[in-house]
Amino acid sequence: MVVDPEHASVNGRKRTQRPQKAHLEVADELRARIRSGVLRPGQRMPTQAKLSDEFGVERGAVRQALRILQSERLLTNVSKGSPATVAPMPGPVLGAGPASGPGLVPAGPGAPPMPTTAALAPRVAAAFAAPHVEVDALCLTSISLTLAIGEPLRRIHAGELKPAKVDVRVLLPSRDIELAFPTPVDAPAEHGRLQRRWLAHRNAQGQVLRHNLLALRSSHGIDVHVTFRALPFTPPVKLYLLNGMEALFAYYTVTRREEEVDQEQLEMYDAEGTRSMLFSFEQGAGLRDATFVEQSHLWFNALWETISSELVLTT
Repeated sequence: MVVDPEHASVNGRKRTQRPQKAHLEVADELRARIRSGVLRPGQRMPTQAKLSDEFGVERGAVRQALRILQSERLLTNVSKGSPATVAPMPGPVLGAGPASGPGLVPAGPGAPPMPTTAALAPRVAAAFAAPHVEVDALCLTSISLTLAIGEPLRRIHAGELKPAKVDVRVLLPSRDIELAFPTPVDAPAEHGRLQRRWLAHRNAQGQVLRHNLLALRSSHGIDVHVTFRALPFTPPVKLYLLNGMEALFAYYTVTRREEEVDQEQLEMYDAEGTRSMLFSFEQGAGLRDATFVEQSHLWFNALWETISSELVLTT
């Protein structure tokens, strides 16, 4: 499996330094890796010392994060002495639906909305069962999609999925605009610092996504194309379109919160995309769903072909 540099220490490689995170954010990130399949059932976690180094936090914060995930039944054997283990069944949210197959989140009418971290990966994996995979995404960064791609990559390397062609298009905000969020609450002078941090994050995640997908060319002979375009606005929603048959839609809910940035506490308005509730619409599931999928494609293509511009994933 291709290693995501954002998660390199999980696979035994040392990370570069990154901004400090609170224990809740460490828990959120590890939860996302478990939900997306980056960390698989039965896999040993890195030591608390390695996680402390990766996230730039004290070991106490790491232990708090691990205990949270243990309480959610995502981890077992959490103790000071040895690394924890990913639970055999990583939580009940993935479920099984009549149209989804084992372990996949159901789609269509009546499908309950779920957090992006839980809902996106199994739907993307299902899309990769097609001979020609088409994924369109509009988002603030590509972190959710990067995480979600981990599951179909694992299944391709295991010989469980064998697409012949993969086309991925991603719309992200331009580096040349002033983002609506994240933005400081009462410190306009700090906007540039938040913008630079977002830009580095956008570029790093995009590069990982592109690299991991393009690696399928040499490893499995799959015809892969990955293209990014820049939007002249901050998207208030995120949208994923899968094989022309399914649309997954979520709102970015902006909240006021405090976070440590460059070793300083900064109050900001921001949105956590991995927690956004994802609503599913599917072709063949009724007129309402079919119309939403069709209109979402028209909207995405209009943005792609008109007001978007070339995007280069460098600082």
